[in-house]
Amino acid sequence: MRKSRGTLKSGLLALALSLGLVAQALAGPFEDGLIAFQRADYDTALRLWRPMAEQGDIPSQYTLGLMYSGGIGVSQDLAEGAKWIRKAAEQGVAEAQHLLGTMYGAGQGVQQDHVEADKWFTRAGNQKSIDTWIKLGFMYAEGKDVPQDYAEAIKWYRKAADLGDSTAQYATGNMYFEAKGVPKDYSEAAKWYHKAADQGHATAQYVLGIAYIGGKGVSQDYVEGAKWVRKAADQGHVDAQFLLGRMYIEGKGVSRDLAEADIWLRKANK
Repeated sequence: MRKSRGTLKSGLLALALSLGLVAQALAGPFEDGLIAFQRADYDTALRLWRPMAEQGDIPSQYTLGLMYSGGIGVSQDLAEGAKWIRKAAEQGVAEAQHLLGTMYGAGQGVQQDHVEADKWFTRAGNQKSIDTWIKLGFMYAEGKDVPQDYAEAIKWYRKAADLGDSTAQYATGNMYFEAKGVPKDYSEAAKWYHKAADQGHATAQYVLGIAYIGGKGVSQDYVEGAKWVRKAADQGHVDAQFLLGRMYIEGKGVSRDLAEADIWLRKANK
């Protein structure tokens, strides 16, 4: 739960932006507290923020929650942190809802309760927040702070993928490829890899290249495979660089060229 001062400061500004409160906040006590916080004058920051939090000011509530949870400027007190984070969560702040779910999942500041964690994750996820959806997909896929649930994971990944997020598209492809939460479907996996690859997602480009080379979910096509492997290699993807070097050695999808192979293998081994 511990956060660096830099992370907290950037998080406060991001929260204010997301709540549409920058114009108001930067004209009054909240901004004064933020300036004090940036000077490491935590006593002043707390003196300004606590009365606002007690009156229901959302950024101030979330701020206090982060400070107590991370022990920044105060003695770490996870229960006190959870109290203030809950107040912001109850006012509909997706970041606070997600964090409160994490605290319930891990039993930090509150009694561990996976049902309660799931409730707050769902509330956060029901808001149109692509970052939250991706986090939820990862948490359910990995069983992090919640019981592992692949069907729930792909539900959240798909929400973000359908809105065009390349990370979520790649993750969705993996779920279909590995039959996690959905039946194994190489064609569907390739479709999602392609969407992510088209947006420049290097790992998606690499696995799409492998799909074409192996003919999994797409018609086998070494030239098309080499094209996508090169795109990933050009972005510094080490496995793609090594594979591209091997393809030049073997003349698969490219003209055999040992000098070019050496270039890519050297890049991969740097």
